Amino acid sequence: MPFGLCNAPRIFQRCMMAILHDMIEKTMEVFMDDFLVFGYLFSSCLSHLDTVLQRCEDTNLVLNWKKCHFMVKEGIVLGHKISKNRLEVDRAKVDVIAMLPYPTTVKGVRSFLGHAGFYQRFIQDFSKIARPMTHLLEKETPFVFSKDCIDAFETLKKKLTEAPILVILNWNLHFELMCDVSDLAIGAVLGQQKTKHFQPIHFACNTPKLGRSGMLGLGRVTS
Repeated sequence: MPFGLCNAPRIFQRCMMAILHDMIEKTMEVFMDDFLVFGYLFSSCLSHLDTVLQRCEDTNLVLNWKKCHFMVKEGIVLGHKISKNRLEVDRAKVDVIAMLPYPTTVKGVRSFLGHAGFYQRFIQDFSKIARPMTHLLEKETPFVFSKDCIDAFETLKKKLTEAPILVILNWNLHFELMCDVSDLAIGAVLGQQKTKHFQPIHFACNTPKLGRSGMLGLGRVTS
């Protein structure tokens, strides 16, 4: 089935899940036509890779060897640079976003927010910062790329280029969730104490559609 059809991605993902179902989350991960095989030791990784490749051969899956990378300690997967203990943005994609000019249409605003939003887990208070621009997407709102929009645009690009390195969660350590609430947005950061320092795992932020008067607070939960 060609990818041009509207249901093709869903059908292809279902097909891949059916073929590799017994290995997913145990020795590999799969998304559409991309899959990642992992192991804690070189020998185990090699064994897992052999099993996956044999399954591909048995089910007539054809691989593009030019796009394959074997036995690496870090690499780019679905727009993220991942390794054993950390997660980073793909600098090549961030550099492209940093070069974008100011949007001149609603479509341009939506496109920029889509690209920047892909990395919002790396940006604290993303929705709060982007609020002047998301306001332009609301129905019957005149398109005026104001100074607030310009400031938001430049701030998001700057934060992307300075995006922090996120740590990979450790199920053996306690999680800490820090929350911040205001009239404009609800923000949170999930992290863990490693080497006596709080290290972020994921940033989250959302702007409620219906504001609550006096909604202000700060919280921290450890579990």
